[in-house]
Amino acid sequence: MSKIKIQINNKTYSGKQTDNQDHQAIGNLDLTIQTHEFVCLVGPSGCGKTTLLNIIAGLDKNYQGKITFPHTQHQPKIGYVFQNPRLLPWHTVRENIELACQPPVSEKTLDALLDTMQLTRVQNAYPEHLSLGMSRRVAIIRAFAIDPDILLMDEPFVSLDAPTARQVRELLLQLWQQRPHTVLFVTHDLREAIALADRIVFLSHPPMQVINNIEVPIHRDLRNNEQEIEKFRQTLLNRHPEIRQLL
Repeated sequence: MSKIKIQINNKTYSGKQTDNQDHQAIGNLDLTIQTHEFVCLVGPSGCGKTTLLNIIAGLDKNYQGKITFPHTQHQPKIGYVFQNPRLLPWHTVRENIELACQPPVSEKTLDALLDTMQLTRVQNAYPEHLSLGMSRRVAIIRAFAIDPDILLMDEPFVSLDAPTARQVRELLLQLWQQRPHTVLFVTHDLREAIALADRIVFLSHPPMQVINNIEVPIHRDLRNNEQEIEKFRQTLLNRHPEIRQLL
């Protein structure tokens, strides 16, 4: 694949779905994602970030626009990590992952994924016995295991305490560097975006549009350095004061 092109001219919710007034969620949004690029979407709460992911995933087809995947002779494979891990409670960790994989993933590949995300010892446990951080790691493996053309992640670390969120972020980056995929990651946390992204896309209040694209110049080896993260965050806010109203 070379790049994914996203053009959404209009996405409007009818008044029947809201407060009897039509609500335009997205208008004239253009975004291009390069192969194996890790892009974070940052915007105000309720601006339409989840709506955008649902459109890309094909879960919402009621919009005007076009999503173009290269090599369109095959249906693009899309991995989706929701805010809620959505694990089936009557299946083990390993079974939850295997159920998502068609064709089946090899035992060796699954073992490697579980090892990278430090879940080998709980692979036969049921979701009720997992911490929230573990459940989110299972959801991440499940999405990676299908070898997607694009991986969508909708605030997957929300509600985790800071140390756990940092641990899962580090494991995610380790997995992504081992198995590069094109990632579109929604977050409300600018520090998290800086720690993860090759590029941060800032989105406006509704009707949502792209208002800025900013490359993250910090070397990957320094992404665990909180001082480096904060230094760049302050630089962004000073150079682009319009960003403050989006956080």
